[in-house]
Amino acid sequence: MEIVNEHQAEAWNGYEGQHWADNRDRYDRMLDDSTGLLFEVAAIERAHRVLDIGCGTGRTTRTAAHRAAHVLGVDLSAPMLERARAAAAGEGLANVTFEQGDAQVHALPTAHFDVAISRGGIMYFADPVAAFGNIGGALKPGGRLVFGCGRDGENVLDVVWAAMGAHVPLPDPAEDTAPGPVNFTDGDRIREVLVAAGFHDVVLREAASDFVLGSDADDAVDFVFGMGPVRFWLRDADGGAVGKAREAVAAALRPLEGPRGVRGSVPGWVVSAVWRP
Repeated sequence: MEIVNEHQAEAWNGYEGQHWADNRDRYDRMLDDSTGLLFEVAAIERAHRVLDIGCGTGRTTRTAAHRAAHVLGVDLSAPMLERARAAAAGEGLANVTFEQGDAQVHALPTAHFDVAISRGGIMYFADPVAAFGNIGGALKPGGRLVFGCGRDGENVLDVVWAAMGAHVPLPDPAEDTAPGPVNFTDGDRIREVLVAAGFHDVVLREAASDFVLGSDADDAVDFVFGMGPVRFWLRDADGGAVGKAREAVAAALRPLEGPRGVRGSVPGWVVSAVWRP
């Protein structure tokens, strides 16, 4: 397996990927709103062959499989793919295949797919132009790419980071140049990358996900502090400071508690483009 995004491979095959695998249902519920718009735009038909990039635990792969002829899900994370395969088998889906690989360089069949989709799995490439070029090469001419990603705007997680950052050091988003959500939120940059890779007719639609962070503030704190990026940021932090940060985040989230849990909105894009190299 060829890998160029080595840091991402380490994270998604370590505690970050395990956290997603262990909290599969919670992450899926968090992203349900944007998932619905993703499939509305993708307009998958029964004869289509679909590529799911960064398929994770396979929710989008399985959804596509109920609509398409065949779906290939590709992801770096072994623990997430283990859950994906088990879920697909549990649903009796025979038209799904999963492969572990780095989509930036993974060997994909040429001009094979009608649609490529991704629910947030396209934000972590070290060289996004090369990655989208590789994905595009797997599409038939005129094939469509549809993906979801983050967008600048008021975000419930800002409340979390502000409370946490008052007690422990966090990275400055303005100085964060690593691949990730922060670096793929600008619409102009998205268009620039896709056009450089060989895509045309790029359309960005605003989306918002109603995140459910937990059943109550304490549950949400346990979830947030188990996230891969948070564990990475706090790996060398003082234990006492981390304890204070947990208390501060819980206090900040209590006003958001309601009958359906701790909820808030996270803005995003659903992007579509046509492959015409």
